[in-house]
Amino acid sequence: MLNLKWVFFLQKILRVFRILKLSRYNRAGRLIVSAMWDSREKISVFIFFVITLAIIIGALMYLVEGEENGFTDIPTSIYWAIVTLTTVGYGDLSPATGMGQFLSGIVMILGYAIIAVPTGIVTASLLRKRENNNTQVCSKCMFDKHDDDAQFCKKCGTGLNKKK
Repeated sequence: MLNLKWVFFLQKILRVFRILKLSRYNRAGRLIVSAMWDSREKISVFIFFVITLAIIIGALMYLVEGEENGFTDIPTSIYWAIVTLTTVGYGDLSPATGMGQFLSGIVMILGYAIIAVPTGIVTASLLRKRENNNTQVCSKCMFDKHDDDAQFCKKCGTGLNKKK
């Protein structure tokens, strides 16, 4: 059961959202969520690829660096690979050998590419959604939010010119 103190806290938070009038951003938020939902298969395959890549790079780094350089086991090396691929770079583990540092540089460059791919996937989906929007504008009242199959203006009833 919720404590009464938490109920008042939640009411205050909801009041802040009402003050900010975030409802005007609902359409944009729905568009982004819809674009991400439409590209979920591509993103899922990409995430599977990144996880597989992190496991391979981690195992390779364990073989290259070894336990004497801080890479005590393969899960620790996979942790290093994930931290490096995501460009977080905590600095708690770093390669000491030349080959390890070379591999580390390649992983860092791959990290930038990995950040760009999902961004491109979602952006392409957003652009596809935008292309499907109707661009008809009423010549009389300049209303522009018509359905794709609209023949008349929703606002004033004027006939719309179809673009083909």
